[in-house]
Amino acid sequence: MRPSGGPPLATPHAPPHRPDDPSDDNHSNDDNNRRSVFLGRLPLGERRFLADALRTETVGGTLLLAAAVVALLLANTGASGFYDDIKDFHFGPGALHLNLSVADWAKDGLLTLFFFVAGIELKRELVAGELRDPRAAALPIISAVCGMAVPALVYVAFAAGGGGDLRGWAIPMATDIAFALGVLAVLGTGLPSALRAFLLTLAVVDDLGAIVIIAVFYSAGISLGALAGAIAGLALFWFLHHKGVRGWYVYVPLGLVVWGLMHASGVHATVAGVAMGLILRCTLRPGEETSPAAHIEHLVRPLSAGLAVPLFALFAAGVTISGGALADVFTKPETLGVVFGLLAGKTLGVFGGAWAAVRFTKAELNRELGWADVLAIAALSGIGFTVSLLIGELAFTDNPVLADEAKAAVLIGSLMAAVFAGIVLKLRAREYRSLVDAENRDEDGDGVPDIYEEDNPDFHLRMAALYEAKAAEHRRLAEVATRHDVTDDGPA
Repeated sequence: MRPSGGPPLATPHAPPHRPDDPSDDNHSNDDNNRRSVFLGRLPLGERRFLADALRTETVGGTLLLAAAVVALLLANTGASGFYDDIKDFHFGPGALHLNLSVADWAKDGLLTLFFFVAGIELKRELVAGELRDPRAAALPIISAVCGMAVPALVYVAFAAGGGGDLRGWAIPMATDIAFALGVLAVLGTGLPSALRAFLLTLAVVDDLGAIVIIAVFYSAGISLGALAGAIAGLALFWFLHHKGVRGWYVYVPLGLVVWGLMHASGVHATVAGVAMGLILRCTLRPGEETSPAAHIEHLVRPLSAGLAVPLFALFAAGVTISGGALADVFTKPETLGVVFGLLAGKTLGVFGGAWAAVRFTKAELNRELGWADVLAIAALSGIGFTVSLLIGELAFTDNPVLADEAKAAVLIGSLMAAVFAGIVLKLRAREYRSLVDAENRDEDGDGVPDIYEEDNPDFHLRMAALYEAKAAEHRRLAEVATRHDVTDDGPA
C-alpha cells in the first residue's frame, strides 16, 4: 500500500496540468473521442514526481523487508521472550486511554504517519493528478476495485466453505507498495515508469478502500463526544491551514490532540492521519513554488517509509513459524483464504479488471508492452503487508492465535506473490531495459529525455547541429587517415 505517483492512462501528447508542479505546460485536452493509451508514456512532470517518490519508497521497502526478517528471527529464536516482553511493555497516560503496549503504539501511533502520507497522495491525485479526470481514472479505479473485491470473495469462499471466521474478509484486499518496491529493489528489475505508475495508482485506490473499511467495519464502541471533538479539531486544522497560518508548533500539537480524540472515540486512530492529509492544500498560490501538501509530504514521507512502517513491521511480523504452524496455514479456511486471496485473488482481480476496462472502453494497451506486463503488476499487487497485518489484528482481536496465523498467511501469500511476479518480470527484463533506455535517452544533453521533445522543432535543430558537428569531425579524421595512408604507401 503506498503512495501513487502517476497516471497509467496518460496519452503521449496530452500531459495533464498539475497545480502543484509549475514546470508542466498547460496543454489543451485532446478530442474526447480519441482512444487513450493504457500504460502509455507518462508526462514529464509526473515522471519526475514518480522518481522522487520511488526513491523514498524503495529504500523504505528495503527497510521494511529487513524489519520483517528481524522480527521473524526474534520470534523464532532464543530471543523470543525478550522480543515478546518489549512488544507487550505498556506505557502512556491511562487517564487519556493511552496506556498502550509498544506494539499498539506502533500500530495506532506510528502507522498514522503512513496513513497521513496516504491521505496527501489521495488528495493530490483527486485534485492535481490523474484521478481528477474521470476518463483517465476509470481504468486504474476499475482494476483496483476488482483487485479488492475478488480477494475478499476468495476469502469468503474459503471461510464460508470451511466453517471459518468471516471477519477477516478484508485482510487480502490491500497492496503494500513499499514492500512491492522493496521486492523490485532486491530483484534488481528496472520497470518502465508507466508500469510503476500503474502499481502506485492501484495502491492509492487500495489506500482509499482500506481507509473506508477500517473506519466502517473495524471500529467499535464509538464515543460520540470524543468523535465530535476530533471533528472539531480537524475543522480548526482546516481553518488555520487555509488561512495561511504556518508553523509546525501549531499543527503538530493540534494533530496530536486530534489523533488522541480519534483514538478515544473508538474509530481507528490512523483515520485521523488520513483526514489531516486530505485537508492539506495541493494547489499553488501566487508566489509559491510548491504547494503545502507537496512540501509537507517531502518532509514526512521519509519518516513514514524509513521509520514508522519498518517499526510497525518489526512488532507486527514477529509470528512463530514452525512446521505445524505452516501446516495450519494450508489447512485452516481463514488462512487459506488469506493466502489464495493475495496470490490468486489480487492477480486475477487486477488483471481481469484491466482487461475488461480495455475491452469495453476506449482505452488500448501500449503497443510497446504486453498483457504479460499487466499480469506481473497484478501479481505484485498481491504483496500485502502493512495494512493486511493491521486488518488481521483488528479482525481477530479476541483470538490472538488466529491473528498470528493470519499474519503468517499474509507473509506466505505475499512471498508467493513476489516469487510469481519476479519470474514474470525476469522473463521480460530485456524488453524493460530497452524501454527504460529509450525513456532516459538525452542525446542533446538539455536535461529533458528526447522522447518528450519529438514535437519540438528546436530539439531537431539541436540534433541536426550535433550530427553535423559529428559528421564534420569524421570527415576531418577521414582526411587525416587518407594523408597517413598516402605517406605510408610511399617508397621506403
